[in-house]
Amino acid sequence: MDSQELIKKLRKEAGMTQKAFAEYFNIPLRTYEQWERGKRKIPGYLLRLMVYKLKIEKLVTGVTEEMAD
Repeated sequence: MDSQELIKKLRKEAGMTQKAFAEYFNIPLRTYEQWERGKRKIPGYLLRLMVYKLKIEKLVTGVTEEMAD
């Protein structure tokens, strides 16, 4: 699974809009939109941290950190 598919899956599983997801992680909305559309690539370490945070806070369940590699 590529990063743009994974980040979109994370957002949807957490039940957030793009704006809410960007605000949750304190990321500019434009940057998040570009990640999800594949216009910019999200750094791998950041994607892994996002997965970890969402899992710890029990907002997602079906995603593993290995998927973010």
